[in-house]
Amino acid sequence: MAVLRVGLVGAGAVTLNHLPAWAAVDGARVTAICDPERPRAEHRAREFGIRSVYAGAEEMLARETLDALDIASPRETHAAFVRLAAARGLPVLCQKPLAPSLAEAEALVGDVEGRCRLMVHENWRFRPPYRVLRQWLTEGRLGEVRNAVMTVRSAGLCADAHGRYPSLERQPFFADLDRLLVAECLIHQLDVLRWLAGPLTVVAARLARSCPAIRGEDRAVVFMSGGNGVTALCDGDFTATGYPPRSADRFELIGTKTSALFADGRLLLTSGEGRDFDTTTLNQAAFNGCIAHFVDCLRADRPFETDPRDNLETLRIVEDAYRLSQPGEPSRR
Repeated sequence: MAVLRVGLVGAGAVTLNHLPAWAAVDGARVTAICDPERPRAEHRAREFGIRSVYAGAEEMLARETLDALDIASPRETHAAFVRLAAARGLPVLCQKPLAPSLAEAEALVGDVEGRCRLMVHENWRFRPPYRVLRQWLTEGRLGEVRNAVMTVRSAGLCADAHGRYPSLERQPFFADLDRLLVAECLIHQLDVLRWLAGPLTVVAARLARSCPAIRGEDRAVVFMSGGNGVTALCDGDFTATGYPPRSADRFELIGTKTSALFADGRLLLTSGEGRDFDTTTLNQAAFNGCIAHFVDCLRADRPFETDPRDNLETLRIVEDAYRLSQPGEPSRR
């Protein structure tokens, strides 16, 4: 089996998850990396033994023989890089969101459909607890889903004793995003909700902002409904005092036969069965699972689970959450 040669676009913080995931996949290797800040790309190349370094994707694609492209650059650049790959018929794994807005994403999907194989790197549903829960649903163990509630808490946008905000220390670009919590963070949990609870439509949403160091929202509640009376709620707060800086999910799924709860690394059925997960490994496991899925589907010529059409449904929920939220800028309270 020939080794899949991968070009990586971007050398930012998220590539510290992408590159270990690529290293864990048999038969695939990142052979080239590019970033407009070339020293940053050179640093990643030294860290992970990448042979070739470039300042731009066009030069990398022109000079390298690649079998796939992994796009891990800022969201506003995604569409241009996907189109660049599509012009060469190159399979693409593109970080979420596919584009900054639903309209831009829909236009991109229309442009490249049939010209390249495209998978959106929406990795949260690849977290092991959610894979197990999906399996239990497929086996019919919970019966029909009636209600789903996802809560996400973090103190990452609360100032510490030195006046610093942990989330901004880790991801400075958060400060300048007009759309922050829903579009950048809760998009993961919204995708999990619609993947596990079925097709969902936003009924109501409320956004708010407390942190003075950001432009976008840091609190959000999104209420959704689906077929057969299914209801779903996503409630996120990144200014939750007393919580750790890193966000954590609490997820409850109510079924007609039994119900499930995931919290603090433990997935439990009310019927008694449970599984424990190491919360320190869940994030990397999601990247590993997502990238392994991309490679497996390319090898076997199978459809991607998070193909563009599927991902547009998640982006539609995100867009509707903003549209149905209170008018004007998020309130300061």
